[in-house]
Order: sequence, then structure tokens, then C-alpha cells
Amino acid sequence: MLIVGASGGVGTYAVQVAKAFEAEVTGVSSTAKLDLVRSIGADHVLDYTRDDYLEGSKKYDLILDIGGNNGVSRLRRALTPKGTLVIVGGEEGGSLTGGFGRQIRASVMSMFLSQRLTMLVSKERHTDLEALRPFLESGQVRPVIDRSYSLAEAPAAMSHLEAGLARGKLAITI
Repeated sequence: MLIVGASGGVGTYAVQVAKAFEAEVTGVSSTAKLDLVRSIGADHVLDYTRDDYLEGSKKYDLILDIGGNNGVSRLRRALTPKGTLVIVGGEEGGSLTGGFGRQIRASVMSMFLSQRLTMLVSKERHTDLEALRPFLESGQVRPVIDRSYSLAEAPAAMSHLEAGLARGKLAITI
């Protein structure tokens, strides 16, 4: 499994959950965050500023793209013939698609391919949370909190997040 954006708020959970289910995980992040991705259990780490992790020599059964900057064709090159690509979140822009153009294109392309290309639409389900309970209780999955901010410091927290500096989650205390 390849997780692009492994050091962010969603990515840190994705790495840990994948490892809890005994997947071999390759995490992609910036140079400054590689140590974090290793510390939460990734088997392999790649620096997107140095490594061309989508060039195609390594194939993955599952790619979770949280980073949002890769074209679908590039992502497909790194998938096995029957692999699955899951695109999480939207991008900026898209007057017609509201920032979800890449996800929509991937879903349409998927109808004509052996690879499954999809987007994540998050739903909170009791059964999913119950399935995660043992991993949370055992400490296999834990929140990674970069920093805590007071409510008055929320604008500074957003600036920190938007600058791409957050390592895991940011917490706002009330």
C-alpha cells in the first residue's frame, strides 16, 4: 500500500490502521516529516521532494492519495493491473466541479479499466468505529498531535496547517 500524504492528519491514521491490518505500507511525505512516518509504523518512507514514487517500477495494490497533486495517469502507473486508487479530499479550483474534477475523472475512467479508481466519501458508521476499537484500546492506532492551540490562537493554527507544517493533527483547546 502506498499512502501519499502520510504525515498529515488523515495520513497518520491511515498508516497506523493499515499496519494494524498487517499491510506493507510505504508512506510519502516531505523530508522534514519522514521520521514521523517511520515512527508510526511505515515499512518504507519516500520523500516526495527527492523520490519519483510514481515512476512505475514499484507497483502497489492500493494507493491512498491524500496529497492531491498527482494526475490520475501518473497514479495509475504505480498501481498493479487490478489495483485500487482512492483519492481523498478535493483540490483548489474547479469552477464546474468545485475542486473534485480529478475524483470525478477517476471515477468515470474506472468504468473502462481493470483498475478501480474511486474517491473517499466519509461516513461515520458505528460498525466501523467498533472495528477500530481494539486497535485504539491497544495503542496500535493513536492520534498524532503536532500542537495544541487555545481557541484565541485558532487563526495561527490555520496558518500553520495551510503552510503545510502540521505533523499529524492540530488541537484547539476550549
